[in-house]
This record gives sequence, C-alpha cells and structure tokens, in this order.
Amino acid sequence: MKTAELPSWNDGPARQAIVDFVARVTDESGADYVRPAERIAVFDNDGTLWCEQPMQVQVFFLADRLQDLASLDPGMRERQPFKAFLAHDFKTLHGLGKPAVMELFAATHAGMADEEFDEIARAWFAIARHPKFKRPYTELVYRPQVELLEYLRNSGFKTFIVSGGGIDLIRAFAEDAYGIPPEQVIGTSAKVRFELHDDRPVLMKLGELNSFDDREAKPQNIRLHIGRRPILAFGNSDGDLAMMRYTLAGPGARLALLLHHDDPQREVAYDRDFKLSPLRDALDNADRYGITRVSMQHDWKEVFAA
Repeated sequence: MKTAELPSWNDGPARQAIVDFVARVTDESGADYVRPAERIAVFDNDGTLWCEQPMQVQVFFLADRLQDLASLDPGMRERQPFKAFLAHDFKTLHGLGKPAVMELFAATHAGMADEEFDEIARAWFAIARHPKFKRPYTELVYRPQVELLEYLRNSGFKTFIVSGGGIDLIRAFAEDAYGIPPEQVIGTSAKVRFELHDDRPVLMKLGELNSFDDREAKPQNIRLHIGRRPILAFGNSDGDLAMMRYTLAGPGARLALLLHHDDPQREVAYDRDFKLSPLRDALDNADRYGITRVSMQHDWKEVFAA
C-alpha cells in the first residue's frame, strides 16, 4: 500500500483488512473481482463518521431550534412536551412517550419547504459549537474515515451514508464534509407533500414519520434506495448490526467494520451504556458474525482534523 493511503490509520489488523479487501475486489485477474458498479460501501454517520457524544448532533440542533421558536412564542415554554425538553426534564419527557418526541420533531423539522429547512440547517452549522470540544460540529468528523471514504472512491467504490439521523440535516453538510452528495444519503425521513405556493411547486415537510432508519430498517432502505447489496459496511452500534450482517450475507468478498469508541483522551470511551445508541450484541459477537473491530485508540493515529 502506498504511504499516501490512509495516513491517519495505524498499521494493524483493521487497516490491513481494508487494504487487502480493496486489493482483492479491484484485481481484475482475481477470483474476488467486483465490477465498479457493484462496489457499494455504506457508512453509518453518528459515531461512525463524526462525534455523537454527549448526544447526537441532531439533538443539539433540535434544542437550539426549539429555543429559537420559543423566543418567538414564549407560551411554548409552558406547553408539553416543549416545557419538559427546554427544562431538561427528561423523566417527564420519557413519560410522555413517542407522541411527544414526534411533536418535538414536527415543531422543529416540519411545517416548511424542504429548501427552507436546508437554509436553516446550513445557517445553524455555520455558528453552532460542540459543548466539549468548542469547535463547529462539521470539524468533528473523523479524519481517518474521511481518508477511507476517499480511498474507496479512488478505488472505484460508490460511498453512501445510511444513518438513523435525519436525512435532510445530513444532506446539509455531507458533501462538504465527506464528499458524499445528497443523493447518496439515506436517513430518517418525514413525509412530504407537494404543494403550489404562488404557482411554484414546493415539497412541504410534514410532522409525520416516513421511515426511522435504524436497525432492520437500514437494510430495507438500502434495498429501496440503492437496489444493490453493499460489499462493505461500517458502523459503531447495534443499530448498524442488521446493515453489517446484510452486507456480509452476500456472495463473494465482503467486509464489515465496527468502530469501538475506546479513546477517552482524544474523544470519549463508551459502548454498552450509551442509552441513545448502545453497542452490545455487535461488540460481543463480532467474531461470530465475521465483523472486523476497529479500535479508535489503537487503530487511528488521529481522530479529528488538526
């Protein structure tokens, strides 16, 4: 492997597995050759391509958006579920159940044209800062993963994001951050409605869930939106396990990678106890499933770009 490839990855089993796999599927004379049209690689986003601690970026966006709306409608601070969320009263919020969560997302993510949401999201990314690292969220993408995405594309792969995060929020930054265009982003989505505003067609975002892209929904949406079984998958939680196992179940050469957050100095160490997206089954059974573990502490020379 050329030294210019994957410079932020340490030599070791994980890096070697990636390089060997890419060499096998791109060798036209080899038994494992895969034609470029079928070189599909899928990546989770939160915790796989960028930092998801102490909460996913989507939650920080929701919180800031809700504060903006409450400044325009102060009565919102006295209405549930907004009152509980703004007061960080998560016990009450949990008791209000799934309808409360949907109401929060409807208030902050719906009731507008898709172009309007994109403008709001891009404006937020321009000023928002991570509470611990004090940097823009878009600077907290993992440098080794950006290198891997580029390495795969240079090897004839098409790279996709398959995330439980909101599809429109991810599309607002993914092309600049990862080189992945909007049409190659799959995520949780709300329903939209075609309307005419002053004789101009628009798509209005509705406060109704279309697809929650997590766990078993990930391979279902891969089939729906890509139409090919990936040959490489990269995740970091049990929410990605179905996608990784679906990838490995196909014929020929396959690779599934699992990022383990075990680096408390440079990022955060967590797995089983992260309630929002735990890592238990995939971590304990990686060998049985044929998944390659990637240690943030040992396999990466760097975590974030300097």
